[in-house]
Order: sequence, then structure tokens, then C-alpha cells
Amino acid sequence: MPGRLVLDWDGTVTETDSLHMVLLEFGDRGVYEDAERELGRSLTLHDVIAREFSTVRAPLDEVVAWCREHVRVRRGFRELVAAHRPLILSSGFHELIEPVLQREGVEAEVLANRLDPRPDGWRVRFRDEAACATCSEACKRGSLPPGPIVYVGDGASDHCAALSADRVFARDGLARWLDRRGAPYERFADLVDVARALRA
Repeated sequence: MPGRLVLDWDGTVTETDSLHMVLLEFGDRGVYEDAERELGRSLTLHDVIAREFSTVRAPLDEVVAWCREHVRVRRGFRELVAAHRPLILSSGFHELIEPVLQREGVEAEVLANRLDPRPDGWRVRFRDEAACATCSEACKRGSLPPGPIVYVGDGASDHCAALSADRVFARDGLARWLDRRGAPYERFADLVDVARALRA
């Protein structure tokens, strides 16, 4: 494989964005919808995440148990990890990702944000708040490992990192964004598609 495999988590490894699932179950739907509309306009991704999760007041263990029950990973995830030892690079949270990995019996390197789950509203401890020289936001590009990269993603948090990768697999919002820019990528439905393409 020509490069380190890097996987986004929400909507890429998971069938549905688990951050959105948690917000709709435990947060304020109105704040969530307003913040999502302003993403990329008046609010950065970090602004949106911080604002949305400040409305979550449930105990962390309750939310973790809910995630373990409801968050589903895409077909082929275990096999892809076993074959390629990817880095999971997420705008989500270690506290919500790692319990799902444990449920799946998967060990993988994870770079993500962390939570301070206060009863008056969760606070986000961002992994990296340095502004990227390319997109001027705190993005995933600066956390990519050195050398060639194969990047797999689906959404707004993946834009800048995908543009810097040597090979890109995309779906949903990321695919539409790359289409508008005429940037090359390979479309995937599940992670079996990615594994098959990498073997070829």
C-alpha cells in the first residue's frame, strides 16, 4: 500500500455520524440545527462542536452506554484494521470512540479530542487548536503522519486533510466537495470497498 492509511471516524468508520446521534439524543436539537447551518459561514468546525456539546448534560457513563448500544461500524472495519493498522483521526472524542472499538474487539491508534463532561454542559478539550496555513482553521492536516497518506473520509472535517493526501477515498459530503473542486478521489460505500481497492 502506498502510504499510511488514515480513517475519519464519524460517518466513515461509523454508519451514521455518532456525534450527531449523541446530540440528537442528549443535546439541544435547536442549537444543533442552528450551528450546523452556520458551519463554514459564521462558525468554524471547532465553534460548532463546542457550541453543540455545551448543551449535553447527561453523565458520561450514560452516553457511553448508549453509544455502545447504538453506534454501528461499517462492514469491513475489523478486516481493514487487521490488514493495514490505520490511524483513526477524528474530530470526535476518545471517550466515545474507544468504547465502540472495545465493543468491536478492535485495537487501533486514535487521535481525537477529549471531553470535560460537566453537569452544566460538556466542554470540549480540542487536540490541536493551531490554525492551518492552508485553510486558516484548526484542521486535521497538521495531525497527519509524515510520508505518503491514504485518506478515507466523508465530511467537512476531512476537507483539508483530503487535499493533502496522496490517495483519497470519499463518500457523502466530502465526495461532493471534492467533485466541486475537480479533485481526484475513489468513492466507497463500505470499508470492504476500501480494502479491495488497496489490495488491487
